[in-house]
Amino acid sequence: MTIRVLLADDQTLLRSAFRVLVDSEPDMRVVGEAPDGARAVELARAERPDVVLMDIRMPGTDGLAATRAITADPDLSGVRIVMLTTFEVDEYVVQSLRAGASGFLGKGAEPEELLGAIRIAHAGEALLSPAATKGLIATFLAQGAHDGGAGAGARSERLAALTAREREVLVLVAGGLSNDEIAHRLDVSPLTVKTHVNRTMAKLGARDRAQLVVTAYESGLVRPRGE
Repeated sequence: MTIRVLLADDQTLLRSAFRVLVDSEPDMRVVGEAPDGARAVELARAERPDVVLMDIRMPGTDGLAATRAITADPDLSGVRIVMLTTFEVDEYVVQSLRAGASGFLGKGAEPEELLGAIRIAHAGEALLSPAATKGLIATFLAQGAHDGGAGAGARSERLAALTAREREVLVLVAGGLSNDEIAHRLDVSPLTVKTHVNRTMAKLGARDRAQLVVTAYESGLVRPRGE
């Protein structure tokens, strides 16, 4: 299966470099390039890419607004978005995760990291850059919930629909564990874990694992270390 990739960045030279890199892989193909968020949304609707590499800061419609538009479109529910940013941990990045992005990656990442990020996002996994501090992200998310962040109460109510096992799996997903790691921790098969994860995403209305992490923190189920 070929992973269809859309590039959204206002720097032509950077888009060209990304295109050469992506098109050099046998399992990937660039299906479009956008210099701003508005064009990214248009191309997403026209091309239905599997993954969008989205720059956060672009003139006009920025990457955050474009991400919200794409994730709000039910026809684009299968599109995964990886945010590209120079500053890997800030409130803007957290807003991107809340908006529906699958994760983010620094522009200074190595080529293999970028290609790996595309494959991880396409597989529906949560992508948090190795260079990012997960604790800081968690703090931002939890602060938003404590300050009465929009949707926090609704997320807490939805947790009531989860079984005890699903809540346990959600906590482990929020801790960054893979299905295999969770299976080992709970002494069950990876297939069983995958089933629990899929059911949890369905009940919580989450697009992917990244959204499960957001929900776990914003609902208060998981708290940042030190609290």
